[in-house]
Amino acid sequence: MPQSEGGYVSLPAVNGNGTAIYQSTTEPTAPPSVFESVKRAIGQAIKSSPGDGNEELLRSERQPVIVGGARDRDKSGKTLTTKMPSAPTHTAEEAHLLGTMPVDPMDDIELRSVQLQFPNARGSILEACEQRRVPTDKGDVHVAIQGDTAKPAIVTYHDLGLNYATSFAGFFNFPVMRGLLENFCVYHVTAPGQEEGAPTLPEDYMYPTMDELAAQLLFVLSHFGLKSVIGFGVGAGANILARFAHAHPDKVGALCLINCVSTQSGWIEWGYQSFNARFLRTKGMTQGVIDYLMWHHFGRNPEERNHDLVQMYKQHFERGVNPTNLAMLINAYIHRNDLHLARTPPGTPGTEAAATTLKMPVINITGSLSPHVDDTVTFNGRLDPTNSSWMKISDCALVLEEQPAKLAEAFRLFLQGEGYAKYFRPSDWDSEKYSIFI
Repeated sequence: MPQSEGGYVSLPAVNGNGTAIYQSTTEPTAPPSVFESVKRAIGQAIKSSPGDGNEELLRSERQPVIVGGARDRDKSGKTLTTKMPSAPTHTAEEAHLLGTMPVDPMDDIELRSVQLQFPNARGSILEACEQRRVPTDKGDVHVAIQGDTAKPAIVTYHDLGLNYATSFAGFFNFPVMRGLLENFCVYHVTAPGQEEGAPTLPEDYMYPTMDELAAQLLFVLSHFGLKSVIGFGVGAGANILARFAHAHPDKVGALCLINCVSTQSGWIEWGYQSFNARFLRTKGMTQGVIDYLMWHHFGRNPEERNHDLVQMYKQHFERGVNPTNLAMLINAYIHRNDLHLARTPPGTPGTEAAATTLKMPVINITGSLSPHVDDTVTFNGRLDPTNSSWMKISDCALVLEEQPAKLAEAFRLFLQGEGYAKYFRPSDWDSEKYSIFI
């Protein structure tokens, strides 16, 4: 391609008049010559008339254009001259020499107008709940009430190292669950000494066993006048709710259990948790205890899935947990006995299915990356297949936090299948079955 003395690439004319019109690019190939400098100075001084043929030449100097290829032409074959954005203080040549186009600095930009749809969702459950202390035969139990007490009741129970706020705040503030809560009242039960800012339990305090923790729910139901509830438990809380439902089947209408263990602790679990309980009593929350709790909730390599969520839970274990009280709960959990559930085929002589398994509908949920998948499979094998279902959610271990949308949809459909649904038309309701609705 021909090259002028000034160092700019010249193109042949496209208008067919035989004259070579000077069209500069934005990439100079050599320093400007004396002729180019004089020509630019004369053009700015005389300011040629609109009819002057050199106006197009001078305009091309002031407003550089991009000369495109064949695909930058219109249907008639004319070249499309798309103008490059010009900077207010730098020419195109200076921008090329600097190696970058001048842009506005990004240091002073602040996103002040951006607001969350549900700000402080995790902490808002503390303000939305009514806090109660329910007396029992083994001490007081902390209960947080969320919703209208005139609606059907859902009783939740948390896992090891957590409480009602850290375990269920994110899930019950999820948009789908917020809509579901319009028709239910949730009673968040916290194990003794596990609530936020709980004082250290006395040394002579005999912490309740798993069966006694389940029996405390009778006092909760009696205190609030609840005849039947829907159980929603995670981990150790799922085991407690399963015990309560097995002992009092008339008090539980349905169960949603996540990572539920139905057997007694094995040797490996017993050994690890025994060391954790000892360290919690003597040294407090050590790194080894935190690592085991993270594995208990998230499985292996949780940082690869959600780094921020992992850091939040680690900070909670370090700062928001009373080590002595948690050691007592862990000690009760590892000394749990078997639930004594069995799937008995109908018609087996000398046995009754109602006495050996759970009568109420049960949805048994786990995460594909959870360390408790095998335990949920064992638990599912002890349930009646006609009123129970097993569900494994992919790409998660802590289902409540990592896959709240899938869990909320499964829970909603489960309740809808059991008749607890606001989506039915009033004409389709059975007055006896749906009398609990307002």
